Amino acid sequence: MNYTEIDQLKNELDKYRNLFQGKVSKAFDIEYTHESNKIEGNTLTLQETAIVVEKGLTIGGKTLNEHLEAINHAHAVDYIKDLAKSLEPITERDILQIHALILQGIDKDNAGRYRSVPVMILGSEHMPPQPFLLQKEMEEMMRFYNENRETMHPVELASEMHQRLVYIHPFTDGNGRTSRLLMNLILLKHGYPIAILKGDAENRLKYYTALETASIEKDSTPFKTLIAEVVTQTLKKILNTVKG
Repeated sequence: MNYTEIDQLKNELDKYRNLFQGKVSKAFDIEYTHESNKIEGNTLTLQETAIVVEKGLTIGGKTLNEHLEAINHAHAVDYIKDLAKSLEPITERDILQIHALILQGIDKDNAGRYRSVPVMILGSEHMPPQPFLLQKEMEEMMRFYNENRETMHPVELASEMHQRLVYIHPFTDGNGRTSRLLMNLILLKHGYPIAILKGDAENRLKYYTALETASIEKDSTPFKTLIAEVVTQTLKKILNTVKG
């Protein structure tokens, strides 16, 4: 993968970083929460997500879980932003805490815990590992992270960890959101902004197809290409916003 354009865009953004604060940054965070939940079937609009997260109001005709998903994801975004300030490497415990925040008030028995039952992924040929293998798989994933976190390009590392966590599928629910938050935690730690994968039908299909290719055909190139495109688009969008 060639990350030259991404490196150039990031260097450009670094000059304007002080402008990407406050309301501008918050608007991107809300958009990320909306799109990540939309991928999973949440029907709140972007405006409704903002009202729920920022004003604490309820939206008529929407379920309690949809409200909680928005609030929880916003809390998880705040959490990864705090974690990103630390110089310490990401740990397995951090991933469990992200997941605990995602399912807070929705599924307290499984929040922050690995699944104890086998799972199938709807529409996928991939069969995630059996429960008794999860601890070993997670340890191997974290070993990969620690061996590569200082040498691999941050966008490639973020893509790899995202795809690996989806492959392991260690939770009964919330795997996708947790994987995207892990990816963005890695990006944030390396000075990149949060990358927003879109939740509309066309982009969701591209996302799932690339993940399926990585899981079944063991070819992660389409997924890494997709994430690189998303990071590029996000960097360009932020630069256009801050430069006016």
